Amino acid sequence: MVRYVWLALKRFAVLIPGVIVAYVSLRSIFPFLQHRLPVAAAVFVTYVLGAYVLIPALLRGWRLLVPAKHLPLYCVTPDGFASDPLNIGLIGSRSQLIGTMKAAGWYVAKPVTPVSVAATIIAIVLKRPYHGTPMSALYLFGRKQDIGFEKQLVEHGRGHRHHVRFWATTLDDIQNIGQQRIGSRSYQEQLIADKLLWVGAASRDVGITLALQTMQLTHAVASDTDPERDFIVRQLTRAKLARRLTDIRLYRSYRLPNRAWSRALRTDGMMTILRLSSKH
Repeated sequence: MVRYVWLALKRFAVLIPGVIVAYVSLRSIFPFLQHRLPVAAAVFVTYVLGAYVLIPALLRGWRLLVPAKHLPLYCVTPDGFASDPLNIGLIGSRSQLIGTMKAAGWYVAKPVTPVSVAATIIAIVLKRPYHGTPMSALYLFGRKQDIGFEKQLVEHGRGHRHHVRFWATTLDDIQNIGQQRIGSRSYQEQLIADKLLWVGAASRDVGITLALQTMQLTHAVASDTDPERDFIVRQLTRAKLARRLTDIRLYRSYRLPNRAWSRALRTDGMMTILRLSSKH
């Protein structure tokens, strides 16, 4: 009982920066802007300052004092909050990874720049595809993703897409992964032979929502992340672009409170490892 109360208090605590910023915004920022701008503009500027400047600054300051502690089961937002579970690993070089994903119909996500953001907004307004839509930065091993891929689902509406982020790493970074074996060779031996392990977090965007901690606009992610992992594995193996090596249990099945408002992610705690074809 005490444990659940403590967890509830910790989850409530992440709302405190938002409450503080909302109070300051209503008491000081909005009245100041209201006398200098049209009401609509004052509301918009107040929201942008609060959601994209003040709240993130408070949260990141807190994370400097209290670093997030977790096993490498999922990646995190720049503020240290839980995001997508890790669920797939591909062994091969960077060029193999890019060639394989492109052959399977995926596009490399473009960097977040004013041009790419503007192109995305135009595509949404005109209801047309924009391949390589930018992805927000998520972090694993202390750094943002090394590369991301996306495949749009235009037929399902705005904001719907398959997407996966990858971090290049060594097998030592994954808990207990070196204890399992592929045939007669350990994973470490396999890694040395095949260069890099690309640890991936695959999930499916299903629309637009608000981030719980900052109230920023963000993608809503389908609650069950396992089908997205299975979709990629099925695509690559059926096209003989990769060979399935094994499934590793990182943790038991779990439910992960996500950054999106009123949404949590579920996973079986498994990571599927594939070796990329040498032809790419």
